[in-house]
Amino acid sequence: MIYTAHYTSPLGNMLLAADDTGLTGAWFECQKYFAAGLADNCTETNTPILSEAKRWLDIYFSGKQPDFTPPLHPSGTAFQQEVWLILLQIPYGQTTTYGDIAAHLAKRKNLARMSAQAVGGAVGHNKISIIIPCHRVVGKSGSLTGYAGGINKKIRLLELEKTDMHKFFSPKKI
Repeated sequence: MIYTAHYTSPLGNMLLAADDTGLTGAWFECQKYFAAGLADNCTETNTPILSEAKRWLDIYFSGKQPDFTPPLHPSGTAFQQEVWLILLQIPYGQTTTYGDIAAHLAKRKNLARMSAQAVGGAVGHNKISIIIPCHRVVGKSGSLTGYAGGINKKIRLLELEKTDMHKFFSPKKI
């Protein structure tokens, strides 16, 4: 059974989803891939897991680093799962690049190289926004590209974490 709850964040309304194991989704309304994979027969109720996720988000949006992670249960391919585990290790207020994640995975798998674009695809399909911090991944050049919630939200999340933003820029639309 999948349970859902709504959360009002300073950046817009969010939909949270969980099963009996952990959080399965946290999306901003109208974001790319909104509620991807969510069944139509969800039950809207406040479970302990959803309450923990809301508490985490309350702390986060107050400008503090939460000292816990709610139970997580993201669904995805083995590769996506590997990338999402790396995202969970990016420290609060810091960033990494798609290329750095690709190099880390290549080294772990004893490969000569791995595609940063493949990593970008996995990062972009992260269903648990903010808590699995895909907003902390930037382009090698400093481009703030690739956030399903939108670049403006990515910027605001990084600013909330007091990330040093001087080396980053928003990509230009052509």
